[in-house]
Amino acid sequence: MRFIPERFKHNGLFIVMFFITVMMIITVSITITWTTIRMSEQFFIKKFSITNSKVMSQVKESFESFNYSVVLASNNLLQSNTVKKILTKEQYSNKEKLNAYFNAGQQLKRIETNLDAYEESILVMGRNGFSFATDRTYWPITDEELRTSRLTSNTFKEPKKLVYQLDKRNDGTNRQFIVASKVLMERINGTVYGSMFFAFDESQFRQFFTSYTGPGNNVFVVDKQGVIVSSNQSKLIGQAPKGLLSYVGKIEKSSDHYIIDNFMGKDQIISMEYLPSFDMYLFNIIDKQKAVGDLIDKKDIVLISMGIVFVALIIVLLATRRLTNSLSSLVKQIEDASKHEFHQYVTATGTYETMKIGNAFNSMLDELHLYVEQLVESQKQKRNAELAALQQQINPHFLYNTLTSIKFMVQQGGKEETEATINSLISLLQNTIGNVSETNTIVQEVDNLKNYVLINQKRYGNRINVNYFIAPDCLEYHVPKLILQPFMENSFFHGFNRKTGGYINVLVWKEENTLICEVVDNGDGMEVSSENKLPTTKRKQQMFSGIGVRNVHERIQLIYGEQYGVTISSELGEGTKVRMTLPVSTK
Repeated sequence: MRFIPERFKHNGLFIVMFFITVMMIITVSITITWTTIRMSEQFFIKKFSITNSKVMSQVKESFESFNYSVVLASNNLLQSNTVKKILTKEQYSNKEKLNAYFNAGQQLKRIETNLDAYEESILVMGRNGFSFATDRTYWPITDEELRTSRLTSNTFKEPKKLVYQLDKRNDGTNRQFIVASKVLMERINGTVYGSMFFAFDESQFRQFFTSYTGPGNNVFVVDKQGVIVSSNQSKLIGQAPKGLLSYVGKIEKSSDHYIIDNFMGKDQIISMEYLPSFDMYLFNIIDKQKAVGDLIDKKDIVLISMGIVFVALIIVLLATRRLTNSLSSLVKQIEDASKHEFHQYVTATGTYETMKIGNAFNSMLDELHLYVEQLVESQKQKRNAELAALQQQINPHFLYNTLTSIKFMVQQGGKEETEATINSLISLLQNTIGNVSETNTIVQEVDNLKNYVLINQKRYGNRINVNYFIAPDCLEYHVPKLILQPFMENSFFHGFNRKTGGYINVLVWKEENTLICEVVDNGDGMEVSSENKLPTTKRKQQMFSGIGVRNVHERIQLIYGEQYGVTISSELGEGTKVRMTLPVSTK
């Protein structure tokens, strides 16, 4: 019963004060900050929309002034009897045609005075096939292309109206033109005798609003099909962004004459003016983040709100600081323990709870270290025992037969053969018993193998030839000791029971990060398990090392992992191939 009051005593104050502090900071800060920012944004946007509407009105006036100049020029063309005669005359002689070009040029020059403030090209085209342009290079369109273009077809759909359209050139210049066009017709009887076209580079339109644009502040002139005709974002001209025309209805219904909506992946302040003379819409789209974000310093507002709350909570924070510091320090030390491989103890100071946790953690580290040391020592002893067993597994029968062979050589007087056999046996014993290292280099392993082969060939003759194919770059790689000899032994004593002779090839090479060793013979062959590709029959005797094929396979997997090991492929009467895969290692 005493345990519960003690636990509440050491944790209750911290829990209550921490909860009160967090809840007050979150509630008051969020409420004040959100309210302040929201009200500031709404106030700014409303004031901004008033100023922006005035700017839009000025831009609209510039467009109307431009349209007025075009209307004057088009009316002068309609009232020109000279132009009418030129476009209605059915046939021309060469001389008459030259005079017609001259007179048309004079008339259009006078009419161009209405458009002195702009760069343009005026083109008239009659039903009789006659056409004339003030500057063919400015608007490079052929008569044939113009007759069959949508510019002409749209013009004749509304013969009494001055139509504005976008024309994008695909002639390599990628220039964009705003073309104002109108049908030439008699006012009395409505007879159509031609058409007129006023071509302006899109930059002429852009100059009406470009001074009011900037980063995040864009203007778009959009036709009734939603296609952008002119904009400071020149790459969007000719495109029809999805949903752009949908803003028209929303803005018309809005009492503020603007809306805030998502456009091109961002929240935008969108306002609009209708240009009746052009039958187009003038959109002003402003990035809300750039417009409002720079004006309203949210960071300062948050800091001020937090400062007000902090004053009210300063006493509580001072009281809880002493409690939280020691616990925070302990948590950080525990988190960093893995970085030091659990060898660095934590400092057990502070409150009662933190000291208890710190001491318990340090005790746990002591037990962990002891367990790891015992585990490492156990594994080390196991590996040493395995290696010692391997090194001591020399078949006494093999030694007896070898020494008998040496004795026979001495009796026969074969001094050199006897000396070579003894030297091979000595080297073989040194490598298997005297060397306690777990691994050999490929050079050492092959030398050991050659000594073993020499002894057996002295005993049983040279009916089996052994060949070595070792890649030069693999000579210094390390492999576990005694992994080649068992397979050489199998080939010698079990591979040629039916055949009188043959060969055994030893191959070592590297493929990327894998070392491959093969022992291949052309002897009797055997049956191989399809599950793990290891022999299904046990050998009747173990001649040299006493290590079965499966033992070598399991030893490789024990050291390096299950992705490595031994595989055997063999066919009865064809021979056997043993392949060992190991990681490339220089240690």
